[in-house]
Amino acid sequence: MTSAAGRTGRPPLTEERKAEIRLEIARAAVDLFVAQGVTATTGEQIGQAVGVSARTVWRYFPSKEACVRPLFTARIDAVADCLRDWPPGQSLEQVFESSVPADSRLVQGPDSATIGALVRLTRVEPGLRAEWLQTYDEAEPAFARALAERAGLPADDVLPKIQAAMFNAALRAAVEHYAWHVADEATDAVTAEAELTAIVRSALTVVAAGLA
Repeated sequence: MTSAAGRTGRPPLTEERKAEIRLEIARAAVDLFVAQGVTATTGEQIGQAVGVSARTVWRYFPSKEACVRPLFTARIDAVADCLRDWPPGQSLEQVFESSVPADSRLVQGPDSATIGALVRLTRVEPGLRAEWLQTYDEAEPAFARALAERAGLPADDVLPKIQAAMFNAALRAAVEHYAWHVADEATDAVTAEAELTAIVRSALTVVAAGLA
């Protein structure tokens, strides 16, 4: 059937729906990577898990390793907003504790057990390692801009850049420590979430003095 505008077929996807599809593909890819490894996983398998074709998978991502990027990057903007809105006199830990329930962007990634398994794979899968490190390369300038805005400093001022580097490194160290030393010991999802939260909170405590 032809519309008044002369176009046929399905209406174009909204940006929101495209983002949802990217996230669905990412979650399916992670499940397959964890279950059978990256090498054994194909684009066809990822697509089948979501209900789309392999061609659709490649339309959204340039490689199967890149499929995990939405899960790695989902929280960057939300974390930057927390830093930007960090009130004077409030601890960094309190900022994130109060923001998590209210901001779905902070909880739309994989569960803690999956985070552990995925980050452990970055040790043995070079493609995933590259995606993991690229995430932090993208996050640091976003955090620096947020801290500069909070402090009323120019975006290119060196102080918020150094603070962002400290904060970024603390988060990465916390998540990697959890993945490589703690995640396997968690007996259930609730315990895994509590363990990861405790480690991240410790990292925030350590870095907070340098960001004050």
